[in-house]
Amino acid sequence: MNDPLSEVVRLLRPRAVVANLISGKGRWAVRYTEYGLPSFCIVLEGSSLLAVDGHAPITIQAGDFVLLPTTPGFTLSSHEPASPVHLDPRQAAAARGELRYGERRGRPDMRSLGGAFAFDGADASLLVSLLPRVVHVQGSTRLARLVQMVGEESAAPQPGGEFIRSRLVEMMLVEAMRSSAATGGAPPGLLRGLGDERLARALKQLHARVDRAWSVAQLAKTAALSRSAFYERFTRAVGLAPMAYLLAWRMEIAKELLLRDHRLAVSDVAERVGYGSTSSFSVAFGRHVGMPPTRYARTGRASGDPSRRSSPES
Repeated sequence: MNDPLSEVVRLLRPRAVVANLISGKGRWAVRYTEYGLPSFCIVLEGSSLLAVDGHAPITIQAGDFVLLPTTPGFTLSSHEPASPVHLDPRQAAAARGELRYGERRGRPDMRSLGGAFAFDGADASLLVSLLPRVVHVQGSTRLARLVQMVGEESAAPQPGGEFIRSRLVEMMLVEAMRSSAATGGAPPGLLRGLGDERLARALKQLHARVDRAWSVAQLAKTAALSRSAFYERFTRAVGLAPMAYLLAWRMEIAKELLLRDHRLAVSDVAERVGYGSTSSFSVAFGRHVGMPPTRYARTGRASGDPSRRSSPES
């Protein structure tokens, strides 16, 4: 059976862009402007304060992992108040070597590893739709090991490093999504649905057979719920009605197929995502995406830019 989280990561095809060692000592504060790309941080030693715009400040300490799906403006600081130094996140991402805040000499009070990543597949909106504004995972040794390995691969590039970094980032994302689903911190969407044992059964079946002519009654039976109870529970957790979610996910897969497999005809794509006729698929695709599938494939391949993609929960 297809695993929905694995499918999401496969569509995103993430890769690590940069990972830097960050440290601070004494009284210090840095203020970063909005970055836009997803970023992550794992605290290796000590602790600091993180205040993300629109979110309550949090203390992050050794072993904590933070993922910001869109990286809005934020302030990182010591526990003692200090006037923030304003920094451009793009310049920081381009820097090589350790980023030191506060006092330059002596053993740091805080050490962390921070980085950013990009996607070779769908754009970041798919990830944003699945995760809360700030993902804060505490005490995950698995995530700590993964981020540490990303840092090692970034610091000393070796043959095969790009492949290894992309696989490591994939695992980081899955761990972060698992944590959000388990704690109930995810916004309405796939992760919250997977956190509900009954709905998870239906979602896994739907993803495994996206080409099947599903009905709400069939999915409700899989979830062992009445049709009305399933419909209400699914819509509340996922943010879309069951058939609307199925349509959106079918379109996400269709866009991937159209851009990545040049040998497939539109009729083949239609069949793979559960449409009995090419015309009905083309109409549905045009309404959902805003252009016919042939045009989408042609313009997407010409530009090499898949960023028009939207998420199943958008």
